[in-house]
Amino acid sequence: MINITDFKQNLGLTEIPVELEKLIYFQNNISSFENYSNGFGVFIDDKSGLRSWSEDADFLNRLFPFAQANGTGSFYAIWKDGTNNPLNQMPIVVFGDEGGVHVVAENILQLLHLLTYGTEIWVEYDQTYFYKDDNSYEEPEDLGEYLKWMKGDYNLGQVEEPDSLIKTAQEKYKEKFDKWFGQYFNVD
Repeated sequence: MINITDFKQNLGLTEIPVELEKLIYFQNNISSFENYSNGFGVFIDDKSGLRSWSEDADFLNRLFPFAQANGTGSFYAIWKDGTNNPLNQMPIVVFGDEGGVHVVAENILQLLHLLTYGTEIWVEYDQTYFYKDDNSYEEPEDLGEYLKWMKGDYNLGQVEEPDSLIKTAQEKYKEKFDKWFGQYFNVD
């Protein structure tokens, strides 16, 4: 169970996006970690995963890791992109456990929409994507509850082509993110 106060304090924030607060409520009270989207769950992170990429204070202060992305150690972070936009309008980045860092969503709500696909994200060095093998895919136990929640709170149904959402987010933010990230870690 995620304590909202501890979650905010861990990130050094007094407020978090309302979408994230609602998701934590959902995870705490309606479903549980990984039961509504395979491999996904909000967690409290001490930025140790980020520190493996860079110890630079600016790097660490502009990224807010908030969720496990898959069952192998990849994680999602909000990237404070240097604009004055509110945190809920900042891009979402996935850090792969075996390398690869990619913009995946334009904002937290778009990530929540991606999660309706029900599978965990694949993070490779040069690309990231969602994949559903029809022969081995097992729907998460509470995906139906998650879909009902998303429809009720955001009027969003299940995403059919998650990779098109990722592509749109990358077209908007990839170049800017790669340039910023390249200051701390060589992306070539």
